[in-house]
Amino acid sequence: MRLPQVIALGGSLLRPEESENRKIWFGKLRQLAVHIEGNSRKLGIVVGGGLPAREGIELAKNLVSDPDCLDEIGIAATRLNATIIQQILLEIGCNVAPMIPHTTEGAAEYFTDYNIVIMGGTKPGHTTDAVAVSLARDCSATDCIIATNVSHIYDTDPRTNENAKPFFEMTIDQLVEICGTERLAPGQSAVVDPIAVSIAAKNNINIAVLDGREIDLIEHALDGKGFEGTLVRS
Repeated sequence: MRLPQVIALGGSLLRPEESENRKIWFGKLRQLAVHIEGNSRKLGIVVGGGLPAREGIELAKNLVSDPDCLDEIGIAATRLNATIIQQILLEIGCNVAPMIPHTTEGAAEYFTDYNIVIMGGTKPGHTTDAVAVSLARDCSATDCIIATNVSHIYDTDPRTNENAKPFFEMTIDQLVEICGTERLAPGQSAVVDPIAVSIAAKNNINIAVLDGREIDLIEHALDGKGFEGTLVRS
């Protein structure tokens, strides 16, 4: 039996500000789920918080000082987004776990009965990138796909440096140099969460970073085909 595969979907990919593109994206995500299930494969999807998480944290941060409490707000948003995708796939009859797991251990157990397991965050201090890599570890997977709103990992931030250079392949140690090892602040984002990088390094998990706005790229990576993005080898 093939081991489950795992992808982290950045919450920004749900893009509530782009309703027409969002419909197309959700339609292609459905097709991907049908493709995975039709080939008797199993897929774990970990969904980020995106705009709801950022807005919730922004609303509370002047009144809530504990970063763990702010993280709980973000976690609630990730589970909301996970439930949206779960219900969209259940609607077309996919064999999706009916509950949103709160731990990666629990999510891994669901693969006994279901082809697709969808979840959000788990506990403060861990972004959904870290959750996805942890789920890959608990499923004995050797790879984790991080689908975000950028095409590659860059040597510097491409939003502030027009000369930033993309990596097409790199080592996990190189990624540690770029991302560091410090916990992100609530609502803060990075191309890959430092905690996720640390977990991947300890468990020899390869990471693929790609532009999740293109579902075809996710499908190619899951199918073991060449894809446009960055492959991080552990």
